[in-house]
Amino acid sequence: MTPLHDLTILDLTHMLSGPYASQLLADMGARCIKIEPPGGGEGTRKLLADDPQYSIDGMGAYFLTLSRNKESLCLNLKAPEGLQLFYELVKKADIVINNFGEGVPKRLGIDFDTLRQHNPRIITCSITGFGETGPERDRPAFDLVAQGMGGGMSITGEENGPPLRAGIPIGDLGGGLFATIGILSALHARTLTGRGQHVDISMQDCQVSLLNYMATMYLMSGVQPPAVGNGHFVHVPYGTFRTQSRYIILACMGDAFYIKLAHMLNDPFLLEQRFEKQPERWAHRYAINAKVQEYLAQNTCEFWLEQLKEHRIPAAPVNDFSYALNDPQVRAREMVVEVPLPNGNTVPQPGNPVKLSETNEQHYAAPPTLGQDTNRVLTEWLGMPPDKLDGLRQAGIIG
Repeated sequence: MTPLHDLTILDLTHMLSGPYASQLLADMGARCIKIEPPGGGEGTRKLLADDPQYSIDGMGAYFLTLSRNKESLCLNLKAPEGLQLFYELVKKADIVINNFGEGVPKRLGIDFDTLRQHNPRIITCSITGFGETGPERDRPAFDLVAQGMGGGMSITGEENGPPLRAGIPIGDLGGGLFATIGILSALHARTLTGRGQHVDISMQDCQVSLLNYMATMYLMSGVQPPAVGNGHFVHVPYGTFRTQSRYIILACMGDAFYIKLAHMLNDPFLLEQRFEKQPERWAHRYAINAKVQEYLAQNTCEFWLEQLKEHRIPAAPVNDFSYALNDPQVRAREMVVEVPLPNGNTVPQPGNPVKLSETNEQHYAAPPTLGQDTNRVLTEWLGMPPDKLDGLRQAGIIG
């Protein structure tokens, strides 16, 4: 049994932040019905769709990943009859998710105040760049805008270098993660109140939340944290070091790990008694890091990992995708899974990171072709006869 098997989502999302939220919920068993416009469907379908390396049967890597475990219903929400059909679906749904621009749901007539008139228990969620309140609520945003506005880019990159975005789209993905948390919180509240509510997610809010203790440090001191590359603003040595094969991470957090490292390398400079305490190590961090780098460059990543493991010093390789996705721990945790395709083949994708002790059934269904579930959903939910479906299709209301 899956933990969310009794829930149904109407998914109005596109691109990344919204589809990621609904994908997480669908992976945990919620029935997720994508509501797509007739014709080309939602925008994510088109991304990489024609790329021979990153597409299969006209579905690109974005859509393949973000649309597994979902169904597709084509419905023209801009037509009055299509909107009325949507309201009928809302009466039987639990959650409606969108990541339209602020104000768009109200203009379309699919905002929370409208939908709760049809279903007082409905939970709606909107993911926007800056939220639905405040002076910047109308400002458009994508991942890079959220990363830049949220403060994290100012501390990402090498010391005295230009700001860098995170390598993964943490602005979009952060919005999807917090949307999932918000929706699950609203669902729990509904068990207490019997009423639905609206979840307002700002990508900028999410980025500020992820600043965490560093934001508190700034608010206490007024001192802007510097960018320190892969290093740390307290611990030395802490960061990435070059070896003869791959880069390796050392994380000597605290005096004890540093002393172990100095003895392992048996270097007179590193063994100087003054470096047994953090203040002196920090004051001489460039010299210490250079000396450690000198040793690590003399052998391979694999050699040093064995040495560091033997001395119980926190260390790790810097894995590229090949190493990360084939890591024995990753594979043992089923974090690479084979997802079926409509053509009968499969495509490997990242798995579900949420592991539950009881309701942990893992199920992956193929991403839907455009409108493949329109007839079935409207027949099952609304009892619509075939001749009515044909008429709606000819009128362009459904697809």
